[in-house]
Amino acid sequence: MRLRTLPLSLAGVLLGVLLAAGEHALKPLTTILLLLTTVGLQILSNLSNELGDTLSGTDRADRAGIRYSLQDGEMTVPEMKRLIAIMAGVDCVLGLGMVWSAFGTPLGLLPLAFLALGAAAVWAAIHYTLGKHPYGYRGLGDLSVFLFFGLATVCGGWFLSCQVWTWRILLPASAIGCFSVAVLNVNNIRDMKTDARTRTTVAIRLGAQRARIYQTVLIVAGWTLMTVFCLLPPVDGWRFLYVLTLPGFVKHLQGVWTMRDRELDPMLPLLVLSTFAFALSGGIGFIL
Repeated sequence: MRLRTLPLSLAGVLLGVLLAAGEHALKPLTTILLLLTTVGLQILSNLSNELGDTLSGTDRADRAGIRYSLQDGEMTVPEMKRLIAIMAGVDCVLGLGMVWSAFGTPLGLLPLAFLALGAAAVWAAIHYTLGKHPYGYRGLGDLSVFLFFGLATVCGGWFLSCQVWTWRILLPASAIGCFSVAVLNVNNIRDMKTDARTRTTVAIRLGAQRARIYQTVLIVAGWTLMTVFCLLPPVDGWRFLYVLTLPGFVKHLQGVWTMRDRELDPMLPLLVLSTFAFALSGGIGFIL
């Protein structure tokens, strides 16, 4: 299930929920179901990604990073397919419960819109590396991650919590989106040599040097977007609590520019945890 990646999906939801909590009352049950649904979708994406990479031959013995269950023979392909089907069903039940808790009914324009968004998230999680034309193998993973790990999580967490819309929320949502894409990009930089045999990623299209520049731009853009959001009136010093997480991002970029191939693997969980801390502290700052 790649547990070390789960804080990334929680980061956006927590930021959206905490920002809403700073201005409105929250529904505890809706928040819990929202967090569970988000984690479920991340797990579904990770399982589907492992199956897709195994079937396509992307995951081989010489790949970098952690070992996976199919790769080590701990699970068979039919077992993984059943697990994916189970997780998809669990996500659908959790998502329906979340929408019902938030709106009091699964019917109506807004509930149906969120159910459609949930269905799209399930489809995107499965078809990243599965199906006849997996979009993750055509360099479209960055766009999907930005939309679902950034915009959808933060904006969804905000709106489901308070049911009030503001265009301002797109700024922190885009910040988390940039960091989430950066997590994918550092993974793709690490795997460039093995991925090139079976798939195309943005990192492969850019090349090693420009992929690292892209990584730097994503990190700087995320920080810039959040800073602009915090500078919108009324300004309060507590809003900048997220600045405490800066050392983690600096260390990550230092590693990206000095490490190669397998050495880069620790930079992935470092960025995931830094993003989670960024979102948590950034949201708490608006409550204080």
